[in-house]
This record gives sequence, structure tokens and C-alpha cells, in this order.
Amino acid sequence: MQKLNADLLVIGAGSGGLSVAAGAVQMGASVILLEGHKMGGDCLNFGCVPSKALIASGKAAHAQAHAAQFGVSDVVPQVDYAAAKDHVAGVIAQIAPVDSVERFEGLGVRVIREFGTFVSPTEVTAGDHLITARRIVIATGSSPLVPPIPGLDTVPYETNETIFELRERPDHLLIIGGGPIGMEMAQAHRRLGCAVTVIEGAKVLGQDDPEMAQVVRDRFAEEGIEIAEGAMAAEIRGTAGAIEVEAKDGRVFRGSHLLMAVGRRANTERLNLEAAGIETTKRGIKVDASMRTTNRRAYAIGDVAGGLQFTHVAGYQAGLIIRQALLGLPARNRTDHIPWATYTDPELAQVGLTEAQAREEHGGNLEVVRFAYNHNDRAIAERKTEGLIKVMVVRGRPVGASIAGAQAGELINLWAFILANRLKMKHVANMVAPYPTLGEINKRAAGAYFSPKLFDSPMVKRVVGLIQRWLP
Repeated sequence: MQKLNADLLVIGAGSGGLSVAAGAVQMGASVILLEGHKMGGDCLNFGCVPSKALIASGKAAHAQAHAAQFGVSDVVPQVDYAAAKDHVAGVIAQIAPVDSVERFEGLGVRVIREFGTFVSPTEVTAGDHLITARRIVIATGSSPLVPPIPGLDTVPYETNETIFELRERPDHLLIIGGGPIGMEMAQAHRRLGCAVTVIEGAKVLGQDDPEMAQVVRDRFAEEGIEIAEGAMAAEIRGTAGAIEVEAKDGRVFRGSHLLMAVGRRANTERLNLEAAGIETTKRGIKVDASMRTTNRRAYAIGDVAGGLQFTHVAGYQAGLIIRQALLGLPARNRTDHIPWATYTDPELAQVGLTEAQAREEHGGNLEVVRFAYNHNDRAIAERKTEGLIKVMVVRGRPVGASIAGAQAGELINLWAFILANRLKMKHVANMVAPYPTLGEINKRAAGAYFSPKLFDSPMVKRVVGLIQRWLP
């Protein structure tokens, strides 16, 4: 067995692991990177990238069928499902070189295409290599959670790791799980010509503000997507092309294909964490505020650390590791400024506290300001007037923002910046947004906060009246 030494060992070449490896090696550290599956991890190969590519195909088809409002005749889109999957594969292929072995070896990283297994607190085996490192970063990500529903093991089903390889368009796609993955795939497939039923044991988009989620639900109803809530799957039966899902309340849903989208589980099974003295929880590896595990030499970041499961969170946490492991500086993980988005149409986006969370935490000190898309001129011009923004404000400082509507994932960036830097509503009000843009929605939300204080205040009117008498 070949023995290797490094300043930093990174286990997992997904978003977080790649960010740590690239940053560390360019700052002068010796780095070894392990990946036993695909470079780029879930995001590039099975998650963010392919899903957004397929969503883009669905949007193109939908636009053809809904062009009359712009003076262009509607047409029935001729969807080639296999060609749409070719588009997905092409997008992955275009991005893949950025995450490739060749690029990282060019940077100076030693890349070993094997899974890593701890044999001691400081040693990891990978294939025929025994690696000792001063610091170890676990960035192994997560995989689809497949619950033990009776009968599931007897029928064919898809997950996010297989759905993008499916070449024949489903006649009727059943989706168990109404979270972001399930809802994004539901709308994309509906727009590509499939009948779709979403089966959710609780509420769809249950982590989002209910008022915002309703904007998406209304659009899904318009597009003919069936949503069954409170439908906990109790049994699955059938064969390829004829699958049935029976809920605990007796409802039965029939379709040709089944997609499981009920959540994620941390990838820890190959690591032999006990040998490293690393403890786990139900959600993943146990970490402290600095992302350090119970082994002082090891950190965990991204999905495997059991927190927010977003690619940009893994990238953010990678920066915390660089700061600590390479520069010896303190760094603490924050979540109050982390945004997220669901790329349905309309989109959903959130940063900080929702209205319900803010009311519970701040009570009477909370002000909620709102602005609707249908008062934005750009939204009107593009016929994208469904949606609204809500900003939760405490003593002039935003503590959360919720957006449902066109480009919500872009609009939320400003509020993520505001929360990250602990700025106030006055800073948004001072901004000048170009006209006409959807970005004016953010500016108008700030206006909605200050308008009552300026225009409905008797004191302001008295002061203005006095000043007008004094002015020459």
C-alpha cells in the first residue's frame, strides 16, 4: 500500500470539496482529493444543473403554447423527450471541465478516484493508498432517501440520480414528495407533455411561507398538475408502465412511472467514522459552529454535515474551512443570511425568517411590508404579474424576505446581501433601480416600509407646513 502525506485531505469532489481543494492548493497547501464516483458530485450530475436544464426545456415548450397573449399564435409544441435529455447531457458536459480531474491536477491537487475510509483519526485508505493528513475535510454529500414503503422494492422507480437518464417520456409520472425537487420535476414534466400527480404526506412546499407556496400551487392547478396532500404512501404495487400508489387514507393513484423525491440522506456509510472518533446524528455528521467534527482534525461541510442542503451552502462552508485550516483564523457558520430558491414557475425564494418565524421571535416589534408583482411595470409588460414580496422588518432592519414570482431567485440576492451585512431598509430605499426592471420590486418594498411613516404622519405634515411658511 502506497503511503501519502498531505496538509489537507478532502473526501468528496462535490461543490464543497472542490471549493476547498481549489482554494487550499492555490494558497500553497498540499492537497489530496478523493472521489469514488463522479467529479462534480450530485449538483453537476444529478441535481442543480440537470434539473435546471430540464426546466429550461419545459419553459421553451410552455412558451410556444402560451404565446397568444403577446400577439404570437399559440402552437402545440412538438416535444422530443429524448432530445430534451440530450440538452441536459450537453449542459452537464459543458460545465464538467470546470470540475474535472484534469483541471484540479493542473492546479496541483493529487486526485485519487477512490472512496475514502478512515482507519484512524488521522489516516484514510483509498484503494491501495494510505493517506495521512494534518486536516481532513469530509464533503461526501447526500443521496436520495428511499423510505421502506411496502411494495416499493417490487416496482421500478426513479430518483434524481436516474430520472435524467430516462429517454422515453412517461405517460403519467407519479411523484412521491412535494418538496423542491418533486415540484420542480412535476412542472418540467408536465410542460414536456406528461400527466403528473404529486403525492405528498403533509403539505407541498411545506418549508416555505404558505402564502408564497399558494402562488405556485395556483399555477400548478392552471397547468393541470394534480396535487394530493395528506396522502402518506402506504403501499406501492404494479409493474413497469402500470404503477399504483395507495395512501393510508385509501386513495389510490395510478401512473406509468414513479419518481421518489421524499428527501435526502447523508453519505456516511463508506467512511467508517467510528475509527476516526467522529460522531453522527440522525441528519448527518455532528459538527460545531466552526464545522469541526468530534475529531479535532476533521471537518464536515455541505449535505453530509446535516444542515441546509444547498450547493451554495457547501461553497460558503468551504470558505470557512479555508479560513481556519489554512490561515488559522476563527470562523463560525451562520445560517440567518443563507438564501434558497425553488425554480418552479413562478419561482419561490427565501432568506432569513419567514413571516411566521419572525412573528414568533419578534412579536409586536415586527413589521411586514408587501409589494405585489402586478404593480411592477416590467412584470406587466411581460405578463408575469402573479406574485409578491414580503419583507420582515424589526426596528428598521430586515430579518427575512420571502418572494414568489418571476425571477424570485434573482431578486432574493439583494436581501441576502442586506442580511449578511446587517444593513437596514434605508439602504434599500437609497438604491436607484433602473426602470423598468423586476428589481424595482425590491425598491418598492422599501418604499412600502417608509411611505406610511412619511405620508400618513400628522407630525410630518405639520413640519412641512411650517417649513413652507418660512421658505422665501
